[in-house]
This record gives sequence, structure tokens and C-alpha cells, in this order.
Amino acid sequence: MSDIQLPHPGHSGKISNSLREGLQDPVYFSPVTDLFQELSDPTGIRLFWLLAHQEVCVANAAVLLGVSTDSAAAHLHRLYALGLAQCRISGKEVLYTGSETAAVHDLHILIERVTEIPCPEKEVDYDASSEEIIRKVHAYLMENLDSRVTIEELSRIFLMNTTTLKAAFKKVYGTSIAAHMKQHRMHRAARLLLTTRDDISVIARAVGYESQSRFSAAFREVFHVLPTEYRKNHEGDSLPDEDPCP
Repeated sequence: MSDIQLPHPGHSGKISNSLREGLQDPVYFSPVTDLFQELSDPTGIRLFWLLAHQEVCVANAAVLLGVSTDSAAAHLHRLYALGLAQCRISGKEVLYTGSETAAVHDLHILIERVTEIPCPEKEVDYDASSEEIIRKVHAYLMENLDSRVTIEELSRIFLMNTTTLKAAFKKVYGTSIAAHMKQHRMHRAARLLLTTRDDISVIARAVGYESQSRFSAAFREVFHVLPTEYRKNHEGDSLPDEDPCP
């Protein structure tokens, strides 16, 4: 490929040939484009999220999503064609569920991480030793409020499968890991707002948020004011609980 003359070559550094080839060939991204086009549809992404947790037929999917059977069937067929869903025959019904691939798993985690939607938990049996492990998981999370520890990392560290871990955590603490951590992060942030003069961006990073805007939005959801307003309104007040939901 011949060199491209950039109008401001000093701004971008050296551009690799593979990067240029990818940028100039729309077909290069067509599989990803098709995938995100389906997931950008409100019905498509809700159906994908449903399939990540539950096996369903067309009729049940339509009722759960509040759409027509034709719409549910069309989206299920597209998800299947994109490799995001798999199906099996059961009697006269075709049952769909999410494909068991790394890409589907990563997309599922991404959706729940970006939206902070708690993953539905399945009922599982666990014993006293499981509860002890969950207490250790909680302690580990409290020690790492400044980090985004994934459920997969916790599973590897504490040798408990992700489904059991999430269900047992909710059984012990009454809420999902994501919701629990959000409360703790925001209360830690509130204390830092009143005990330090650190910038909001510094406090955001101290409780695991790289994005100041996302931190501010999360803080407002918990305390109903922005961090700057909280600091101004509560200066001199007693400190909020360090452990809001022990």
C-alpha cells in the first residue's frame, strides 16, 4: 500500500500498514458492524441478555419482551445467524439460548458492567463453608475498592464457580455484588469528600472509577446530589457510615 499523506503527520505518530488497511476497507469490520447493529436495537439487546440467562422459545420470548412473535422470531434468527445464539429442538418447539463462546460471554459481561444491571441469580444450595468463603470475598472487595475486580477473578481466587459465588453472595448480603460494591464505593467517596480536599477525579479513582462523569452519576444515584454539592452542603457534618450495608 502506498503511503498516505496525512495533513498533520506529527499528531498521530507512525501509522502501521495493518491499521491503515483496516481503516480503508469497510468490509474488514462488517461482521462487527452487523453484530452491533443488532445489539443497538432495544429488542435485540434485551433478547441477547435474556438468552445469556435463560433458554426460551419464540412465544415465551415474545411475552417476556412485550413484542410480537414475528418480531421475537426475527431477532432470534438474527442472533443465531450472528453466532450469538444457539438452538435445539424439544418436541415441537425450538429453544434458544446464548452461544457458549468467549465472545458471547464477554458481551454479556460488558453489558452488565456498562449498564450496572445486576445479573439475575439462580437459586443454589451452599453450606457454612461457602458462607465463610463469601465473607472472605467481601473482605477482599473492601480492600480493593479502588480496583474493578471481576466475578471471573473472584472465581479464580476463591475457587468457586461464578453462578454459586453470585447466588451465595446475594444470600449472605441480600444484594448483588455490583449493587453492594456501589454502595460501599459511594460511602467511601462521601467520607473522602469530607475529610480531604482532593479533586473529584482523584476521589473517583480511589473508589474504582476511571471516568469522573460516571462516578458523579453513580454518586448522585446514591446521595441524590453531585459530589461537589455534597462536599459543599455537608462540610462540618458527621461522617457517613464507612460500612452502609455490612
